[in-house]
Amino acid sequence: MLFQQRVPPYHLAMQKLLARLDNPWLLLVLTALFWSGNWVVGRGFRGDVPPVALAFWRWLLALACVLPLAWPHRAQAWPALRIHWPILTLLALLGITGYNTLAYFGLQYTTATNGVLLNSFIPIVIIGLSCAFLGKRLRVLEGIGVSVSLAGVTVIVAHGELARLASLTFNPGDLWIMVSVFVWAGYTLLLQRRPAGLHPMLLLALLTAIGTLGLLPFYLWELGHGRFIHATLPALAGIAYCGIFPAFLGYVFWNRAVAQVGGATAGLFIHLMPVATPMLSALFLGEAPQLYHFAGMALIIGGIFLSTRPAQPRR
Repeated sequence: MLFQQRVPPYHLAMQKLLARLDNPWLLLVLTALFWSGNWVVGRGFRGDVPPVALAFWRWLLALACVLPLAWPHRAQAWPALRIHWPILTLLALLGITGYNTLAYFGLQYTTATNGVLLNSFIPIVIIGLSCAFLGKRLRVLEGIGVSVSLAGVTVIVAHGELARLASLTFNPGDLWIMVSVFVWAGYTLLLQRRPAGLHPMLLLALLTAIGTLGLLPFYLWELGHGRFIHATLPALAGIAYCGIFPAFLGYVFWNRAVAQVGGATAGLFIHLMPVATPMLSALFLGEAPQLYHFAGMALIIGGIFLSTRPAQPRR
């Protein structure tokens, strides 16, 4: 009698989770929430955890989470690396090595208001790059939706007072975050050129492994300059959160949703982050949300609704 192969509990739990959440819009909302928490941690623990250290250890933890799920598909790894190593390396350097590390560097110097404002330009950059290099044509509803969402972001970062925008100043931290915006936009668009047929968990494991190796020299450089982690319990908990939720589950959910709805549409959900970040700040940092937060939330959600409505077929 042939014995049935037993599915490990960890694999079974992940299969059930993805089956329950197999809706691209829900996956994108959860991803925005996870990544909002990542900004709160990056800002809150900037004095205890240096930027490259936070990026390196979070991705090492994410690799430990995804490796058991990718291991059954390891036979695909070497053929994929041998044939598609240029695109895999580029995706890893952009999405793993680059984006969050640059954002963490920015949070060392810039304010949360400036950071959220600049990060909210990701959907605009994605759509702009899509129109410039991929031949995408912007539909009327998409254009209106982007404008409405951007208006909501502006309401939030300006605290409901447009005069505040004139007082915003740019510093090196703002420039780091602006570079990270273009890095993530490039990753999102190039993700659609990932090797066909490669299992999603193996793809994430390969990108995480390559990207973490790319971080290693920078981490050693940071250690050589005397920047070490202050290993307090909250700091270690923050690193664990960043590794499990924004890095592991966030990228699993994001990659799965991008495969279903495309990079330009998925990028619009980045606009939810200026909504979620004040809420998480109120919960963990004691900052109460104001009326302008709710006004901005309504505009952002309305803009996403308009931008994601399917095109009506012509008669």
